[in-house]
Amino acid sequence: MHSDPTSGGCGARPVSAAAGDLGWDPATPPNETVDGDGNPKSGAWGFVIPDPACPGQRRHDHPEVLALRERLRQRNGLPGLEICAPDEIERAARIFHRDGFVVVRDLLDSARLDRLQRACDRALGELLACPGVGGRRYAGETGRLPHRYSFGTCSTSRQMLHDPDWVSLIELPDTAPLLAGLFGADDCLVWGCGGDVCLPGAIEYQHLHADAQDSFGLPPARQALAEAVAAGLGADVAAQPAANAQRLALELTPPMITVNFVLTELTWENGPIRHVPGTHGLGQPPPRPEREPEWMRCCALVGAPAGAAVFRDNRAWHGGTPNLSFEARSLPNVEYVAPWYPADQIARTMPDSLWSTLSPAARHRCRHVALAPGMAVPGGGRLHPLLNRRRELISERQG
Repeated sequence: MHSDPTSGGCGARPVSAAAGDLGWDPATPPNETVDGDGNPKSGAWGFVIPDPACPGQRRHDHPEVLALRERLRQRNGLPGLEICAPDEIERAARIFHRDGFVVVRDLLDSARLDRLQRACDRALGELLACPGVGGRRYAGETGRLPHRYSFGTCSTSRQMLHDPDWVSLIELPDTAPLLAGLFGADDCLVWGCGGDVCLPGAIEYQHLHADAQDSFGLPPARQALAEAVAAGLGADVAAQPAANAQRLALELTPPMITVNFVLTELTWENGPIRHVPGTHGLGQPPPRPEREPEWMRCCALVGAPAGAAVFRDNRAWHGGTPNLSFEARSLPNVEYVAPWYPADQIARTMPDSLWSTLSPAARHRCRHVALAPGMAVPGGGRLHPLLNRRRELISERQG
């Protein structure tokens, strides 16, 4: 990633991908996380489930890291990963409904790609400006595994809708037709945006998890059945027994789709996201790390090219993988929900000054995230890895 000095909450620090200059902090023990004040903690808590199989030290030349690197080199990657062109909407929808995700290439041209890379560098610089305790190079994000940050949860508003570079992704010309094909509806709503970043030296696997689930007893679930019929799925649904028909209709009508943008090609070693195909329709929880089979650990989207996007059904099982390279891997995103999603569950975090610059179609999709004129973004949309510092920033702004 680019080198870009930034003014963070704890002082300026440049971000650089030079070997040895980013990540790989041996002072940060495996599976360690920090509390709201940056004090180290261990064990399962927050969004942390320790990886029992990770190497014993965070050094790129450690024997266990070298063994992990060789295993990833040989096995990492989902066989037969299909990548669609932006105009292959029917094919993309077929893959998405089958697997719970689809990779679409060429959604970012070189100018947009460069702009987004610089935006992520700037945001990452703000996060890494806060040093850790006890000689650790960085303060980790509260409640996350080491060397992993979420742009969204590290923002005082829990979104990046205050940032013009993230908001510009809502205007991409090819995403609206694709989303209409995947949702089965012409309309969808922007829920938020953020994305994660994985530093070099993230030796742990993030546990498999789902970001959303169906709510069978709520009115939106019944509306999803109607959406399935409207999307032309009526014959497929009607051909099933009653219980299967409801399950199929819900499986084909996701409540939320996250679009992650690929800034650098996802390789076997730079922490590609892994996604277990076909899990978006499952009701059971994913296996814990100690019970996860090897093939699930290797279901990484290796080969997704720079400029592509991964459209993910948020109900599907996915997780982070080790980044054993010397580059930070960022996957900024925009999160969309179906038109039947309850509007009162969508937070307003986009400044009116940004919302008013959007096209009419984008303003319509963003109507439930836009703040009223004169209203401020909570905490000014500042980024900080520590929960209590984010709360202080919000209080300072309110005061």
